[in-house]
Amino acid sequence: MSKSVADYLTREGAAFPRTLTNAVILSSSALLMTMAPSHSIASPDISGGVWFNYQYQQNDESQKNSWGVIDSEALVIYADGQVADTPWSYSAETRFGPGAFTDTENNSTGGQFALHKAWVGYQFDDGPQVLIGKSQVPFAWATYNFWPGDMFLAGYGDQMDVGVKVSQTLDRLHYDAALFLADDWSTSTDTMDDNGHWGSKTTYRKVQTLVGNLSYALNDYVQVGVSAQSGGLQELISGTGEVSGDHSAAALYYTANYYGFWGKVSAITTERNLPEEYLDATIENTRYAAELGYSTGNWSFYTDLTYAEPGTDGNDSNTIRAFAPGLSYKYGPGWMYLEYLTQNGYFDRDGQALEGDFDALYATIDFYF
Repeated sequence: MSKSVADYLTREGAAFPRTLTNAVILSSSALLMTMAPSHSIASPDISGGVWFNYQYQQNDESQKNSWGVIDSEALVIYADGQVADTPWSYSAETRFGPGAFTDTENNSTGGQFALHKAWVGYQFDDGPQVLIGKSQVPFAWATYNFWPGDMFLAGYGDQMDVGVKVSQTLDRLHYDAALFLADDWSTSTDTMDDNGHWGSKTTYRKVQTLVGNLSYALNDYVQVGVSAQSGGLQELISGTGEVSGDHSAAALYYTANYYGFWGKVSAITTERNLPEEYLDATIENTRYAAELGYSTGNWSFYTDLTYAEPGTDGNDSNTIRAFAPGLSYKYGPGWMYLEYLTQNGYFDRDGQALEGDFDALYATIDFYF
């Protein structure tokens, strides 16, 4: 889905379809309600968005009979600002409606609305920036478009967790360090875009996660980096909330950008020791991701490819793969996308790599004002 103007290059977008089926989807969104109060000290940029989808699932008989369905409608409110003559800034995004990409059974509100992000930032003079609240987890690189690009980055792609993050760029070196108390507000296990990969309100949730990211620019075109995260898994079954499980992941990555061409590759290893109150099991897998693209004028052409090798004892699934070529066109107030996705596997709430076919064609349009 579309993003706010300020977050266009971040991993804030649509969620993974919850069914494995063939589909043709047309999306559109519009930013509305732009305003800037003249007497506000913070001079905020406040805007709103609306999006909805037309989808046609080829394996759904009812949709065949109806020629598809228009759904996933949502109202989105954005607030971003820099407090004048101070080092303080802030950013928030709230979504309302069936297209908010939130799980009502596992989010903090119990309804079809939630805060996708909300943070307050402080910029030290000639020093790091500190963010407090729900912000992007600094882990490897972002795909050109969240969906369908993230694919098997599931659980380690568009992560928005709640805690404290410090970031700074020193010449060619960039670092991030963070402590996230949980992956969402309260006891929610739903991070909206990247949901369905970290337990549930009736099983367990991710807590006390330390994250580190370090990248180095070899020259003006190439960067190499390493990311790592480790934390606990709190069981939500017994009522005592023991942090009796743990999780960890590490990524090596490479990015390059040269006169309109770009490329990204990464290798990610993950492990989860699930709380024994839920399931006495260790989930392991290795994931590989690559993205290639080219931009010229208002056009961009790109393709994402991910593989995952299950390493869990008792998981008989073969290596799974997902492939998503696409293109975008900036037509003025927004972008148009045409993207295709095909994959023969997916990741469940425990981070387990499983087999299952899915094929879809997406056509998206958005605009901003």
